[in-house]
Amino acid sequence: QKARRYEAVKWVMVFAIGVCTGLVGLFVDFFVRLFTQLKFQIVQNSVEECTEKGCLALSLLELLGFNLTFVFLASLLVLIQPVAAGSGIPEIKCYLNGVKVPGVVRLRTVVCKAMGVLFSVAGGLFVGKEGPMIHSGAVVGAGLPQFQSISLRKIQFNFPYFRSDRDKRDFVSAGAAAGVAAAFGAPIGGTLFSLEEGSSFWNQGLTWKVLFCSMAATFTLNFFRSGIQYGSWGSFQLPGLLNFGEFKCSESDKKCHLWTAVDLGFFILMGIVGGLLGATFNCLNKRLAKYRMRNVHPKPKLVRVLESLLVALTTTVVIFVASMVLGECRQMSSTSHSGNGTLSFQSMSEDVNSSIKTFFCPNETYNDMATLFFNPQESAILQLFHQDGTFSPVTLSLFFLLYFLLSCWTYGISVPSGLFVPSLLCGAAFGRLVANLLKSYIGLDHIYSGTFALIGAAAFLGGVVRMTISLTVILIESTNEITYGLPIMITLMVAKWTGDFFNKGIYDIHVNLRGVPLLEWETEVEMDKLRASDIMEPNLTYVYPHTRIQSLVSILRTTVHHAFPVVTENRGNEREFMKGNQLISNNIKFKKSSILTRAGEQRKRSQSMKSYPSSELRNMCDEHITTEEPPEKEDLLQQMLERRYTPYPNLYPDQSPSEEWTMEERFRPLTFHGMILRSQLVTLLVRGVCYSESQSSASQPRLCHAEMLEDYPRYPDIHDLDLTLLNPRMIVDVTPYMNPSPFAVSPNTHVSQVFNLFRTMGLRHLPVVNAVGEIVGIITRHNLTHEFLQARLRQHYQTI
Repeated sequence: QKARRYEAVKWVMVFAIGVCTGLVGLFVDFFVRLFTQLKFQIVQNSVEECTEKGCLALSLLELLGFNLTFVFLASLLVLIQPVAAGSGIPEIKCYLNGVKVPGVVRLRTVVCKAMGVLFSVAGGLFVGKEGPMIHSGAVVGAGLPQFQSISLRKIQFNFPYFRSDRDKRDFVSAGAAAGVAAAFGAPIGGTLFSLEEGSSFWNQGLTWKVLFCSMAATFTLNFFRSGIQYGSWGSFQLPGLLNFGEFKCSESDKKCHLWTAVDLGFFILMGIVGGLLGATFNCLNKRLAKYRMRNVHPKPKLVRVLESLLVALTTTVVIFVASMVLGECRQMSSTSHSGNGTLSFQSMSEDVNSSIKTFFCPNETYNDMATLFFNPQESAILQLFHQDGTFSPVTLSLFFLLYFLLSCWTYGISVPSGLFVPSLLCGAAFGRLVANLLKSYIGLDHIYSGTFALIGAAAFLGGVVRMTISLTVILIESTNEITYGLPIMITLMVAKWTGDFFNKGIYDIHVNLRGVPLLEWETEVEMDKLRASDIMEPNLTYVYPHTRIQSLVSILRTTVHHAFPVVTENRGNEREFMKGNQLISNNIKFKKSSILTRAGEQRKRSQSMKSYPSSELRNMCDEHITTEEPPEKEDLLQQMLERRYTPYPNLYPDQSPSEEWTMEERFRPLTFHGMILRSQLVTLLVRGVCYSESQSSASQPRLCHAEMLEDYPRYPDIHDLDLTLLNPRMIVDVTPYMNPSPFAVSPNTHVSQVFNLFRTMGLRHLPVVNAVGEIVGIITRHNLTHEFLQARLRQHYQTI
């Protein structure tokens, strides 16, 4: 019954995450639409008046006033929570991969993200709101099942479920998928995005929950948007924030086809060009990001705000001047002679024609550049997909160039910003340009311009982000046209392969720039020349089953490790290990020092490490018997040297151990018994779980599982501990709280096996244990990064 209740609560929470993510999307969309309509209505009226009076400079100042104010507010929100900058996808990708990014899933982050992105989009920057929606959904998924927040400390509920990192990670996966589903109206695409780009750790049961969460988000947003915009509650007419409209040929044009087999050749070429353009975009953006890290971020925070305002100023001037000077007057299409457009469909005709701008153009014509620039980005995408009136090749080329450069400059400044919509707009302009050239210069009249615009958008977006499965399904769901599945898939694959020749995707680039140890799906085949012993960390920081408080505090305060192996040094006492109190007396025999200061203790530990490895963390607060220390150390070393086995059995069967091996590598008399987490040790110290030397360990207080997890996910920090309340001579028995059977590998294990175990099981530390049960090293995420493995492989070749 308890297990069923737990599962039922999880389904309820998944549904609640989807609904809340949909409501966040509704909030962002409503205010973006409100602010954008207000801005463009005022500026457009001013432009029409000033066309006759000659006061266009005043219209430009009005537009600048709106945009700079909105961008300034977005930058201020990022100053409050810096992790809210950018799209948030790299951070969520790191989190789902197993890396905790500070502050990435806090309540303050989602507030600043949602508020900031509506201001940055309304401020005219070349950014989208789809990427931040994914981050917002992930934050909702992380926070909602906890029923607590740092920002709302006074509001606390006694909610006993989901008190582990694994549950939290599953909910973040569902929230990220719900964000994609709300942004594009693509619940299946959202599920695949979470699987492909996000989670390292996945199971079959999670798939169904994530899809359910995505569906809840999609239909929540659809329900409210349809009711608010059309007044028809329950009609479900607007599935996502970004809608591509309906791709259909006119009934009057019998020659029209959405695409033909001949077009596939052009689509492949467009995929190659899209990959090259995406690689160029990523290269330029990487250089800009490095420049910002060197010259902007170290300076006062005001400089970041000024950079955002500079980008907004430049973007606004470019939009205004290009719309007024560079546009051409093009003939409006009519439904009676619409060749292959979708304007014959009444609803689409109204949407597309209502966004046409006629600045400086006579009757029955429109300004093509102003139509693209003086509209919300979603309207510009619809124009490129469905406007049957032609855009001139010069206009499309200039629009693509300006949008490419400005969106590249914009991505990375201190405002919440997405990259999907700018990439789609660039690619749609590129695809529309290709269609115009094929029609005009090659005479291919059967071409449907909307299809080429869609394929161009897919090619450029695929070249930038390098996603395949999820992006294919997202685009198919957004178009509601399954016949586009093959051309979109082929285009995205070709764009990804082409771009991968030159660099990584934009999100992977920003992850690398942050120095996050992200684990890829698998290692290279060449890495199997390495073994676990080649990549492990041999210098261990460990604790004994019974350790004095003084030693625990010293260990925790002088290291940043997340977990520690629990070991014993004397093999004769292994049988007594689980009996309790006997080991402490034997351990005390090896502690021969006076009580030292923290700095002195650390110095003593580092010095002793050079002479005798296993004395690194010995307790130094016992009796003064320093005179007997050298003989005991010699006796112990003699015992080590007389042992009849080596710590690496059969590691190098054809070689004797190298003379360069240190004593630590030759012999390690540390019998491995389990792993204990830093959070568990701190919790034991805070709650006073210990016993005195004169007592038995059975007298130590016992904490239940719920008490150990009570402070999750924000455990107390060791530096906040009041040491005056602790008796340094008291002893802590960690055996009831450690993990006695963690995943472990042999020193001979191939790196690929280590990597797969580490990634699929969601590990953070992997002990390396030899054939006789001794721990010889530990592997962490850092030891499996591509850069670290490459360095170890070079050392391996040099040794050979």
